[in-house]
Amino acid sequence: MFWCNGVNEMKYDFIVIGGGIAGLNAAIRLSKYGKVLVATKEQLEDCNTLFAQGGIAASMGCDDSPELHLQDTLAAGDGLCNRQAVKVMVEEAPRRIRELIALGTVFDTSGTELALTREGAHSRNRILHAGGDATGKIIWQSLAAAAGRNRNITIQEHTFVTDLIVVEGTCRGIRVLDPVRREVEEVWCRAVLLAAGGAGRLYPVTTNPPTATGDGIAMAYRGGAELSDLEFIQFHPTALAVEQAAGFLISEAVRGEGGILRNRHGERFMMRYHPLAELAPRDVVARAIYREMIISGERSVYLDVTEFPGGFFARRFPQIHHQLCRIGIDVTRDLIPIAPAAHYMMGGVNTGLCGETSVSGLFAAGEVSHTGVHGANRLASNSLLEGLVFSSRAVELMAAVKNSPIPHLLPEEKEPHHPSYRYDQEAKNRMQKWVGIVRNGHDLKKAVAYFSRFSHLTVGKNPGFQDVEEANLGLVAYLCALSALRREESRGGHYREDFPEKNEKWIRHITIRKEEAGNTLCL
Repeated sequence: MFWCNGVNEMKYDFIVIGGGIAGLNAAIRLSKYGKVLVATKEQLEDCNTLFAQGGIAASMGCDDSPELHLQDTLAAGDGLCNRQAVKVMVEEAPRRIRELIALGTVFDTSGTELALTREGAHSRNRILHAGGDATGKIIWQSLAAAAGRNRNITIQEHTFVTDLIVVEGTCRGIRVLDPVRREVEEVWCRAVLLAAGGAGRLYPVTTNPPTATGDGIAMAYRGGAELSDLEFIQFHPTALAVEQAAGFLISEAVRGEGGILRNRHGERFMMRYHPLAELAPRDVVARAIYREMIISGERSVYLDVTEFPGGFFARRFPQIHHQLCRIGIDVTRDLIPIAPAAHYMMGGVNTGLCGETSVSGLFAAGEVSHTGVHGANRLASNSLLEGLVFSSRAVELMAAVKNSPIPHLLPEEKEPHHPSYRYDQEAKNRMQKWVGIVRNGHDLKKAVAYFSRFSHLTVGKNPGFQDVEEANLGLVAYLCALSALRREESRGGHYREDFPEKNEKWIRHITIRKEEAGNTLCL
């Protein structure tokens, strides 16, 4: 694979920020139209795509259809999905899956047919998986191999993008931090695709890798792009709750295959909360587990797979089985301690149906974006699909952008990131307490006041990686808290104990943008 060290001052046609499914898929397609730079702040594989165990959803079964997939997605989204965007996604899904197969992705099969399984809130078996529970990893490997062979694609690792270059409302490139000299340099291009992932590291326990620090959302906000639905944060119901592997994901597909949730007394409790029991939407399951933990005073509940046929768990979920064996859990006789953990952001940078944002020349795809397909609560295994579909659609518009090079536009020295404003463990704990699974207005006001200190911070000319990450996390925490305070109802991944019911007047999106004066406008 061809790796390039350091960022030089040549002009690229396109810049892709992020090396997950959305970024690599777009880079491969953009390479037909010009030179592409893929910039990742750590190694290329340090992305959420590699952690996607469950699979990718598509209506490939004989008893399934895009219409059924659409209806399930709308139901999970709890009234806030963009129906047109969902329709685009589910109708294009089978074609995108076939393209992945043609690229070299090998999905699991049952006989001569693709093996399809079911996850929470799906009405049909439509989840394709690869390597049992290594779906994201295997998809990523096929995309990374194709990108690495492509002479029009330059992949630059350990390249921290600090901000977008936006001139008169048009994105013209990026500013990157040289890790050795600790200086910011400019790289120009015709169009930029943000595919930088989410912000799971806002919280003390997350299923996300260390790189998920909200960089894309923060730089888009500073660049003037509109953001929406940041109050909707999905907590995965079943993350491993043991100290040495806290946050390790136990795929929803485990419950899809028959795993049972039990409390400290061994009672199956989900039937008290939803008729679909363990296969209820994720927000319902996460809150049910949270309530059971409050009632019991315990730090976990348990996932029971002891009734699975002999050897099935190890074959179907080899990565999970290996991790459990490593910490001494025998799934044939032991219950698996689990608890909810921060997992996915339904909100992000507002986009149209082709990834376009409110800033000309700037596009977004994947978890960093807000296409509207997830609404208030993402349907399981729609995330890889969303990144694949909308990054593909962004390419045609990006190829049509006709920006020309511009002179150096490095900003004047700004106020540095103040050392007393660290986004440290205390900040993460406050985020968990105030903007967690269950919220209320009193706590959200405290969160807005506490995190507002980050709302005007700049990273300066000579920052360190940690300075930039913490500034970004603090800013995103502030924007999430502000959005959650504004929405006075409970819907999907946003639950207010002081407003426990849905309210029709809130069937709308809360949109945030930065005004010219630097203030935050929340609509």
